[in-house]
Amino acid sequence: MSKLRVPLAILVVIIAIAGGGYYYWQQNQETLPEFIASGNGRIEAEEVRVATKYAGRVDEVLVDEGDLVQAGQVLARMDTEELQASLAKARAEVASAEQGIFEAKADIVQKESQLSFAERQLERANELVKNNNIAREQVDQRKSDRDVAEAALAAAKSRLTSSERNVEAAQAELERIQVQINDSVLKAPRGGRVQYRLAEPGEVLAGGDPVVTVLDLTDVYMTIFLPTRQAGLAFVGNEARIVLDAAPGFVIPAHVSFVADDAQFTPREVETRSERDKLMFRVKIRIARELLEEHRKRVKTGLPGEAYVMLADHQNWPERFTPNVPDDATLNQSLQE
Repeated sequence: MSKLRVPLAILVVIIAIAGGGYYYWQQNQETLPEFIASGNGRIEAEEVRVATKYAGRVDEVLVDEGDLVQAGQVLARMDTEELQASLAKARAEVASAEQGIFEAKADIVQKESQLSFAERQLERANELVKNNNIAREQVDQRKSDRDVAEAALAAAKSRLTSSERNVEAAQAELERIQVQINDSVLKAPRGGRVQYRLAEPGEVLAGGDPVVTVLDLTDVYMTIFLPTRQAGLAFVGNEARIVLDAAPGFVIPAHVSFVADDAQFTPREVETRSERDKLMFRVKIRIARELLEEHRKRVKTGLPGEAYVMLADHQNWPERFTPNVPDDATLNQSLQE
């Protein structure tokens, strides 16, 4: 029995040494240099709420949740029957106002002719009165006719100006209604994936109510929180890395795009150094748009992971943080495993 205890004790010692060595190795693997900060978060993307500008009834929704859409693609249409009727009325008013211009111009021509005739009559009367061939009263009458013709011409020109303003007003109303009709066609302001379909055909919405939401899959980031000291050394533009829980073997290159000015979780003003050390600042880690465009169909939001930030001006990343972004086939196989 004593002979059995010796090998058993040796085996226990070996297991303890191996376990301790593994623990030490694991701890070293997880230990980060002082110039690298880390924080956990989830992958997020900029969300765009595509909403109706004016109150109205939804005529059709052309996309479903999960669809990939391109910038400028039509997502939904609002009912425009009433607007189309208003547009037809506005066009008629424009035509009527333009007819008013035509009539005013014709009236001006007539009044100019009448004024020219009145001026010639006055000239003849002035010549005749010199030889006493007509009475002075007739000359005064010709002068009065000339003045009346001048006033009539001025009034005709004023009506032309008024008719032109009427055309401009009618045209502006026509354009306003056309803009409303154009705005009733809801288009994607940027490409991405439809996240929610919030309205269905037949629903009546108020102005500003969303119809669909779109995630821009080329504007993806992870939000983490860093303590005061590390946040003070995290500058916009600093390099970063993201490792997702779903694919821990891959390292995604990124950069710091935002560092909050205000701390989270604690008061804005604190008295002691220990309290200041508890301040946490929001930091946004953004993935390069070019990389996201290459893997646009594979981008998913909500995936948890860890982000690592290079602090200050350091650049020497440990080897395990070398960027390693797989192609779609490799990534798909990794996720299936």
